[in-house]
Amino acid sequence: MKITAAVIRGMEKEDPFLIEELELDEPREHEVVVRIAGVGMCHTDLFSKISLGMLPMVLGHEGSGVVEKVGSAVTKVEPGDHVVMSFGYCGKCHNCLSSHPAFCMEFAIHNASGGREDGSFTLRTADEDVFGNFFAQSSFASHALAHEKTLVKVDKDVPIELLGPLGCGIQTGAGTVINALKARPGESIAIFGAGTVGLSAILAAVVCGCTKIVAVDILPERLELAKKLGATHLINSKEEDAVDVINKITTNVGVDYSIECTSNAIVARQAVDAVRILGTCALVGVTMLGDELTVDWSNVAAGRIVRGVYEGDSQPDIFIPQLIDLFKAGRFPFDKLISYRPLSEINESVEDTHSGKAVKVILKP
Repeated sequence: MKITAAVIRGMEKEDPFLIEELELDEPREHEVVVRIAGVGMCHTDLFSKISLGMLPMVLGHEGSGVVEKVGSAVTKVEPGDHVVMSFGYCGKCHNCLSSHPAFCMEFAIHNASGGREDGSFTLRTADEDVFGNFFAQSSFASHALAHEKTLVKVDKDVPIELLGPLGCGIQTGAGTVINALKARPGESIAIFGAGTVGLSAILAAVVCGCTKIVAVDILPERLELAKKLGATHLINSKEEDAVDVINKITTNVGVDYSIECTSNAIVARQAVDAVRILGTCALVGVTMLGDELTVDWSNVAAGRIVRGVYEGDSQPDIFIPQLIDLFKAGRFPFDKLISYRPLSEINESVEDTHSGKAVKVILKP
């Protein structure tokens, strides 16, 4: 079928997305075609644009929309259903079978190989194949093709165009607090980086009952938003040493948890140094293969835990509906992070994301 998509044809930061007409495969037996209502712009898209090296390609991995076509063996959804599209996974490895699909042993194959598991393409022009299947969707487009297991059916009483970022950035931040760290009432947490992931973590920390919620960023407007969303302490790390301030807030003990969302090694070191003995620092920022983190050996040897977290260690079929229920109850107002642009303004959205002008842009085809 003919679709419209935002295609990248150059890996440099300044190379624009180009709106083009492509041919999308018909769904195979377990695949579904989704008409995209909204798709979030994420730093992972921008990182992948300059790092994957597969051209031409369609990115986009925070899509939501309406099911239009289903393959012959699909049982999970049917045409007309509202769905959020999340990450791909094999469903067969040890980690998938032990309820940790975000740590699938074949994660790269299903999310960043440019095609299906068997290597086939899902997108093309009249003259060339186009890399797609990014995070099992490639949703910077009017329509996307996905495996049924990656779709989460959602209620129709919430605007479907709002829900796409629940499939990655928002579930990453919230899930890190709720699923991976399992924060409890009365505990303390510091979030380094007040973007989509960090602010979602703040919302989740409020849900969990954390009583000291420290937001660390260099943009005053982001810190003000963090305060509105529930942060109890704000640190502008351009002006103050974050670790020193956190030690004062916690009477030299350190926080129970910290989350590093910036992909900056210096900031990551601060996040590790900010946690108490037996506390946990979660690293969620996206980095290049081979990037190294230096920590104080004695700090970690004393019992501090440093761990990575993908996708909030979430099971999307369970966690995304929980977040929607919290949103409907007024306890998880993630809509305060959102602004909208048409898909045709994707390059302006890139600029807004790089500059920090926008927290989370949702593109509407």
